Amino acid sequence: MRISPRFMAAASLAVLSLFAGSALAEEKLVIGTEGAYPPFNNLEADGSLTGFDIDIAKALCTEMKVTCTFVTNDWDGIIPALQAKKFDAIIASMSITPERQQKVDFSKKYYNTPPAIAVPKDSPIKSVDDLKGKIIGAQTSTSHANYAEKHMPKSELKVYPTADEYKLDISNGRVDAVIDDIVVLTQWVKSDAGACCKILTPLPIDKEINGEGAGIAVRKGETALADRFTKAIAAIRANGTYQKINAKYFDFDVYGGEDK
Repeated sequence: MRISPRFMAAASLAVLSLFAGSALAEEKLVIGTEGAYPPFNNLEADGSLTGFDIDIAKALCTEMKVTCTFVTNDWDGIIPALQAKKFDAIIASMSITPERQQKVDFSKKYYNTPPAIAVPKDSPIKSVDDLKGKIIGAQTSTSHANYAEKHMPKSELKVYPTADEYKLDISNGRVDAVIDDIVVLTQWVKSDAGACCKILTPLPIDKEINGEGAGIAVRKGETALADRFTKAIAAIRANGTYQKINAKYFDFDVYGGEDK
């Protein structure tokens, strides 16, 4: 039986198309996150990752038609780990700040919420002015720690590797106040673990420090990947997926208004 050259060519193209399609379908990305910043990302006792960041990441990967796996990393080393190619992107509530933009590239924001101060319920502190001479706890290498250094220079800043550790210290009276994202602090003070404390006040956003919101970080120069994430964020905002995830965690839109 003789097979015509035309048939062979068509068959070869079909096989190539099949392999090309399989290659596209098998595109994989490794996502780095902290796993210690509820309600945005948290490593549970059973080893699973939960939180707004994680659900958004999964939705973006689905929209981009890529298979994603997650890796946890300590916050203060998460950018060096990205640069060392331990993962392809950071989805961990990382604020898009000028300082970080010198080290990594970002997608557009996927949420934007302001910082806030929390204090013990019986605290004599009634305003930000009362923080002079007081000890403020914050997570190290965060925009919130930088905010306290700039705007509360007469207070003593004490930094911690994770948010859980500053929460423990304010619960035990070792610091007078703490600074973090308002959503993180609000959900904490509403929980049994945060029963010690209350929100003192939200703080004005300082764009130089707080940036343009939380974005997805990629290695410097990998703008094509950052742009893909940006398009996927817009897509899940448009198709309602973002709103469903938002409603799972919050009773307001954490996106923070549309970009101009």
